[in-house]
Amino acid sequence: MGMTITEKIFAKASGKSKLSPGESVWLNVDVLMTHDVCGPPTVAIWKKEFGDKAKVWDKNKLVIFPDHYIFTKNAQANRNVDILRQFAAEYDLPNYYDVGTDRYKGVCHIALAEEGYNVPGTVLFGTDSHTCTSGAFGMFATGVGNTDAAFILGTGKIWEKVPASMKFTFNGKLPEYLTAKDLILQILGDITTDGATYRAMEFDGEAIESLSMLERMTLTNMAIEAGGMNGIIAVDNVTREYLKEKGIDSYDEFYSDPDAEYFAKYVYDVSRMEPLVAKPHSPDNRDLVKNVSGKKITKAYIGSCTGGKLTDFLFAGKILLGNKVQVPTFIVPASTSVAKQLEEETISGISLKDIFVNAGCFIAESSCAACLGGPSDTIGRSADGDVVVSTTNRNFPGRMGSKKSEVYLASPLTVATSAIKGELTDPREVL
Repeated sequence: MGMTITEKIFAKASGKSKLSPGESVWLNVDVLMTHDVCGPPTVAIWKKEFGDKAKVWDKNKLVIFPDHYIFTKNAQANRNVDILRQFAAEYDLPNYYDVGTDRYKGVCHIALAEEGYNVPGTVLFGTDSHTCTSGAFGMFATGVGNTDAAFILGTGKIWEKVPASMKFTFNGKLPEYLTAKDLILQILGDITTDGATYRAMEFDGEAIESLSMLERMTLTNMAIEAGGMNGIIAVDNVTREYLKEKGIDSYDEFYSDPDAEYFAKYVYDVSRMEPLVAKPHSPDNRDLVKNVSGKKITKAYIGSCTGGKLTDFLFAGKILLGNKVQVPTFIVPASTSVAKQLEEETISGISLKDIFVNAGCFIAESSCAACLGGPSDTIGRSADGDVVVSTTNRNFPGRMGSKKSEVYLASPLTVATSAIKGELTDPREVL
């Protein structure tokens, strides 16, 4: 019996020649990532357990991005960044990207790709559930708790069980009204938020191969919303081209064997799919946009690690060009690099930034911002009674602020279309 791509990466990282789902192994970790929410407690546990002489196992493999609660006057949030700053200075850490400096990058999951930490065939752990985003690069990436992260910080190793794999194949040519967000919402509606618990979610097919790296990252990003341990897409020319631009040309490519065993397989024909939303209050509460069309909204939000990438803004820009938004609409670039691209990328000779400003949108600084609520002064945060349509990844009660608000998750095409109509609207109505 052959192995899946995830099983092969586990075998490489544990020095084994063959592995099967359910086996437990010590993995050698290639990169550990943390941020301002989970970094301070991780460091505290590490110091407590490893003692006064605690050493970081490999400074070059530790990456720290303050990104969650940073553009705020909240004292506790600011203190967390101070703790990271002191930790980075004390241990002379080269990969600390401090806010308020030229090194600041924005949301960790996008910055990992931009800064060249996503390398095929490697193992990346992060103190954030959406660390699975990096799996778009043919690598194993998953989120862990602070205690596990503290153990990695001191040893470079972690004890993990090999996950069973599920395969999701999308056949056909992707229509212009669908995005990766629609594909993952389709899966979530089919298997629910615990349908892939502790399993690897592998994506393939013609429609996946046609996606850019940024769109692929939307798919793997939301693997965790199905309970997935990781999402993964095999390396192809799209991956290789992206890595080449980053100066990365040495890595291991792994592919699932034809006789690899899967827990389950799902096959879709994208030509038969329609734009989707996740209704309140769960990412798997799927419906067709046309079925909820006409529902009045009070806010629109285009941002986050899921929906704040350049491709997301190109989708939105196409809709917003020459139009005005009817509700407060927040544009939150996932990284400082994306923020710069908003000024450089054009549609019909007009920069994305100008398209958004002319449409009446608010453009915020790069960070996680209102995707996970945040302190009361967080831009875009939902208030009581708000009905928000958003490109983010979760819509649990209180996720974007008030527990008395409703959040609909959708593609950037759907969010932008709804913003100019003031109500949930199928993007096919304007495309």
